[in-house]
Amino acid sequence: MRALFKAERAPGLELTERPDPVAGADEVVIRVLRTGICGTDLHIRRWDEWAASAISAPLIPGHEFYGEVVEVGPLVHDIAVGDRVSGEGHIVCGTCRNCRAGRRQMCIRTIGLGLQRDGAFAEYLSLPATNVWVHHADVAPELGAIFDPLGNAVHTALTFPLIGEDVLVTGCGPIGLMAIAVARHAGARFIVATDVSAPRLEMAKRMGADEVVDVSMRDIRDAQHALGMREGFDIGFEMSGAATALPAMIDNMNHGGRIAMLGLPNTGFGVDWGKLVTHMLTIKGIYGREMFETWNAMGAMLQTSATLRESIGRVIAEVIPAKDWEKGFAAAESAGTGKIILDWTRL
Repeated sequence: MRALFKAERAPGLELTERPDPVAGADEVVIRVLRTGICGTDLHIRRWDEWAASAISAPLIPGHEFYGEVVEVGPLVHDIAVGDRVSGEGHIVCGTCRNCRAGRRQMCIRTIGLGLQRDGAFAEYLSLPATNVWVHHADVAPELGAIFDPLGNAVHTALTFPLIGEDVLVTGCGPIGLMAIAVARHAGARFIVATDVSAPRLEMAKRMGADEVVDVSMRDIRDAQHALGMREGFDIGFEMSGAATALPAMIDNMNHGGRIAMLGLPNTGFGVDWGKLVTHMLTIKGIYGREMFETWNAMGAMLQTSATLRESIGRVIAEVIPAKDWEKGFAAAESAGTGKIILDWTRL
């Protein structure tokens, strides 16, 4: 099969021939139709400090995908050849305390698809059947390819009750944008989004934000005043990892406010811990998706809401043939773009 392959622990990828995967007794083989390019994949290609410390090589990267099941192992149930699927990229041990308690997203021995195990940037992919998500028939391939990052957005957005709440979203990358749409769907009152990219802020408006703030030019409180808010925000989604984002969010939260933090900081930064205590704030770290409550939630929302499907689809900026993968990675690296999808039927 053809695959994007990292042959050694060094910068770069190459489109080359690799052996076809074989299904284990409890696994399936999937013909990959579409893949999304994630920020993690950009790190792997660059082979920066984070990638060198966290990623196994040689490796086929890629963990956001949509495809068709072509083979099932003898111990697999409820999945059939021909099913259209995506997959949970966190492969867990099943025996640690969290796994046994049903908190599989907190497994202490998690293996990442496309990180420590060959992933989806290939014509075929093998995956444990327990990680496979079978789609409803009306899910478009491009939408199916971003169920993984959509799951991050849904997990973040639904961490705390949203009905009637005022929400601050810091960071309008694809996951932040999807979180805005989910918060709007789930009944938030006012949603304010921040970034430093004009195209992303414009997209945030289209996704349902009531006000947007370029934090390089304006203060978040300007948006509160414009909306007639008398108190701070009830809920915060920190999606950027920027050093200034969490401190600014804390400074704009109402007493008792709750923050879901998905953005991974790339540097240390100061936090007003006194305000965290006296304002009785809650901060919860978010990583990946709840298995499989998040998948059920996003599948149900998309199945029942054409409006939400349309909003999430806006995040997809371009679908590029897999043979032109370098163009796709270059587009994904550019600031202000939406989600880039590779089409593996065009090699």
